[in-house]
Amino acid sequence: MKRALLIGTAVVVAGLTTATAIVGPELLAGYRFMDALDRYYASYEANGGAWPQIQDSCALCHGVNGQPRDAQYAALAGQPASYIEAQLHAFAEGRRHSAQMGPLAANLSDVQIKTLADYFSRQPPETTEAPEQDDALAKRGEAVVAARGCIACHGESLSGGPLGPRIAGQGEGYLSDQLKAFKHGQRQDPSQAMNAMASSLSDEELKATAHYLSGLAPAQPRSAH
Repeated sequence: MKRALLIGTAVVVAGLTTATAIVGPELLAGYRFMDALDRYYASYEANGGAWPQIQDSCALCHGVNGQPRDAQYAALAGQPASYIEAQLHAFAEGRRHSAQMGPLAANLSDVQIKTLADYFSRQPPETTEAPEQDDALAKRGEAVVAARGCIACHGESLSGGPLGPRIAGQGEGYLSDQLKAFKHGQRQDPSQAMNAMASSLSDEELKATAHYLSGLAPAQPRSAH
């Protein structure tokens, strides 16, 4: 009887050892995945509050945390909160035209607009989509930016200031579209400074400016780690 019990115990132990060898790596991978998921959601909630967050609806076009990978869309990460807030109000009130942004902004409350502006202003910005480098074109763009005194409004690093948004590291396509819109009056700057500046640019200068700016690495906001 004792011998049979020992044999039975040995069989059970051998079976468990075999099962652990087979299933163990999968269990370990599962635990690691759950741990990573827990850490992700802890970081997610610490950054923007409990799920669902209103800014999640912006990610399809503007990317996770407001940093798109498509050069046609505006990068919101690291933009001054006052600028984001002003643009959302402009979209909502029809002072800035967009078939996509107009209806979305119109459905936001003032509190939601402030929440979005604060959230995106705290996110670390990156270069959206660095263009294929053209040194001659970039040099011409740099000269245009210096000659037009863009740092006066957009900050010394062109990463945003009290009067203007971050333009360093924005997508080349987005920058080009906005400069053309200002040049042709399709977008209005309340001060008219951008309209006057853009209208003074030739098509080649406009192209060079967008190319130069899109290749710049944006400065990080002070609250970013």
